[in-house]
Amino acid sequence: MTDRFRVLTTATIDVVATAGNGHEAVAIAAQLQPDIVLMDLHMPGLNGIEATDRIVSASPHIAVLVLTMLEDDDSVFDAMRAGARGYLLKGAGRTEILHAIEGVGNGQAIFGPGIAQRVIGYFTAHQTARRPAGQTFPQLTARELEVLELVAAGLNNTEIANKLVLSLKTVRNHVSNIFAKLQVAHRAQAIVMARKAGLGDEPDHHR
Repeated sequence: MTDRFRVLTTATIDVVATAGNGHEAVAIAAQLQPDIVLMDLHMPGLNGIEATDRIVSASPHIAVLVLTMLEDDDSVFDAMRAGARGYLLKGAGRTEILHAIEGVGNGQAIFGPGIAQRVIGYFTAHQTARRPAGQTFPQLTARELEVLELVAAGLNNTEIANKLVLSLKTVRNHVSNIFAKLQVAHRAQAIVMARKAGLGDEPDHHR
């Protein structure tokens, strides 16, 4: 891998374009509408955070996976707020990167081991400042709150359907409604918002 933007298609994981700066990345993504973008945060002209925000805002279906040397909390959470679905540090092995690409392509939130610990530490440190979920998300129905709780705990749609004894289509509809009401583009952003509200602290399954 190089320090360049990558545009990928999930079917074959082919590199279909590269860009040397953030402005190029945004333009190419808008033109090619790829499934996945592999993004570095440190780029000339327009940094990876801003490029991610513009790409996801214009095309919410594009999954951005960050691959960078930056591991500070600000970079991690700024990338997530911008819409990145995953965050890996350079030095990750080929297998880990391929699994992450597949994961974000399937709608999962993917973090490298060190980054995952930072995320957990962040939410642990902010537990006392959280408000009850019902007060935080009054726009959600009781069932949607229940689904959001399980999303925040890390369950995928199939696992949620099995746990709540619902059809997969029903769960997908609930998740889509939740994203729309919370005004988030995808699962990673919903997880961040939900965990800040205190949801998903004690997942009852093992990933």
